[in-house]
Amino acid sequence: MIVTIYIIILSYFLLGAVAFYFINRKKDRSTARKSWIKYITYFIIIHALFFGIIFNPLIFRIIALVIILVGMFELIKLFWNSGYRKQSFFVVAFVLFVILSAGFFRFTGLSKDLVLFTFLVLSIFDAFSQISGQLAGKRKLFPAISPGKTVEGLVGGVLIALASSLLLKSLVEFSISKTLLIAAGIVLFAFAGDLAASVYKRKYNVKDFSQLLPGHGGFLDRFDSLITGGAFVGVIELLGFLN
Repeated sequence: MIVTIYIIILSYFLLGAVAFYFINRKKDRSTARKSWIKYITYFIIIHALFFGIIFNPLIFRIIALVIILVGMFELIKLFWNSGYRKQSFFVVAFVLFVILSAGFFRFTGLSKDLVLFTFLVLSIFDAFSQISGQLAGKRKLFPAISPGKTVEGLVGGVLIALASSLLLKSLVEFSISKTLLIAAGIVLFAFAGDLAASVYKRKYNVKDFSQLLPGHGGFLDRFDSLITGGAFVGVIELLGFLN
């Protein structure tokens, strides 16, 4: 089963590479190079997390803790660099991040198959919403908050993620309707997390949280959807909705 899942992942990356080829043909060399660096970095990150979950869940928990701590650092750093402006907003955002991080860390201790299912669904959504948006995106969703997000990108990412959840259904052995419902919740929270991160950056007038990841806007820019999507599953499992 794991081999089959890995083949699916590689197939998606191949499709993504083809899509990026056509996308980058229309861009100047410098912009295209940055796009490929982002793609390669994403490839490495996905593999590190995937094999961490597969071979030793403790590795994934350690990576998750690093993501949480670095994310906290990035939030505080932007607040600090702003001269401690918008203090009430910062407190609310930081408390919300701590709550979501607690749910996310709890999620990392759940069954390996459930963690893998969640991780793959939100990763597929994240990747293909960007690809769909760059290939066909025309109508902006929230231009003042996140100019890159489009209706077409969101729809493409959601459809591919939900369809993929059915391919991965044997990991969780839920009914088709329950699988789709849980996948929809993962996608919704992943999107909300990405949007919340964009709101935070706009409040402090920055494009990126940091330059810690090549081609990405920082740890939170890369892992915000993982934190919120994982927190969603951690909470609904605690409430008994997955029984």
